[in-house]
Amino acid sequence: MPPRAALRCQRTRLTPPPIPLRPEELVPAAASPARRPHRRRLRLRRRHSLALATAFGLAATSLGLWASDSTAAPAVPTPDHVVVVVFENRAYDQVMGSSSAPYINSLAAGGANLTASYAETHPSQPNYYALFSGDTQGVTDDSCVDPGFSEEPNLGSELLAAGRTWASYNESLPAEGSTTCESGKYRQKHNPWFGFGNVPTSTAHTFGAFPKDYSALPTVSFIVPNMCSDMHDCSIGTGDTWLKNNLKSYADWAKTHNSLLLITFDEDNRLSGNRIPTVLYGQQVKPGSTSDTTYNHYDVLRTLETMYGLPHAGNAANGKDITGVWNS
Repeated sequence: MPPRAALRCQRTRLTPPPIPLRPEELVPAAASPARRPHRRRLRLRRRHSLALATAFGLAATSLGLWASDSTAAPAVPTPDHVVVVVFENRAYDQVMGSSSAPYINSLAAGGANLTASYAETHPSQPNYYALFSGDTQGVTDDSCVDPGFSEEPNLGSELLAAGRTWASYNESLPAEGSTTCESGKYRQKHNPWFGFGNVPTSTAHTFGAFPKDYSALPTVSFIVPNMCSDMHDCSIGTGDTWLKNNLKSYADWAKTHNSLLLITFDEDNRLSGNRIPTVLYGQQVKPGSTSDTTYNHYDVLRTLETMYGLPHAGNAANGKDITGVWNS
């Protein structure tokens, strides 16, 4: 058999598809030692096996990465609506487990209770700025601020920049968008959005403007009760009853409409290391869940920002998302 015919014959015996030979391998069979064809076939098999192994390895790696990405659950959910209610000057142990706050405790039983939630400082106003913007913005007391004194990023400005919606609903605010320092039981010190020039005052509403159709709510809204309803000047029972009378229907609705009610406090009573109640309730919250992870206002802000893919303002960038209490 001529050398080239012999070479074709050797190739037809191989199961793998043909692989081009290097020039040094193209030696006529007659001029090669007797064992050369066997060695050449062995080299071909090894090269083909290596190619197949590499191909299968790459495919398996790709499939593994795809499976990992497709099954990874987000750390926090993305509710259609979030309503945050801020109460005043009560320590964790004054409220949680207390017969004076049956409604708040019922929300914790049906939702999540953060048992190690803390404020940043005293008095009230710096904590509101921390919760809303990730920084106290130099505010150290409860004095009224000049409206729009800061242009720093905050939850309201971030939501609006991202095409989301934002609003506040302020009990006893004398008029829509009013930046007045105080009026009756209303206090500006509990409304940090007025301190930011990048948050339109038109997004600050009276509590009477809170929608009856909850599907019309903004993406995120804050509710600030007045000085009595927020437990500052009145009892825990007064605030708990106010919450039930005004927001139970929203809480019930949120449970079946991918929405969230978040209840927290600005600070404690100065006797408990600034440990405060924080309760979450809604469809994406695991009923009866608790977390003993230490959280603060910066972490609450960060979690709200993460829910909507927003940047993290101020100290929220160094905080952590609230986890372990969600259904998914």
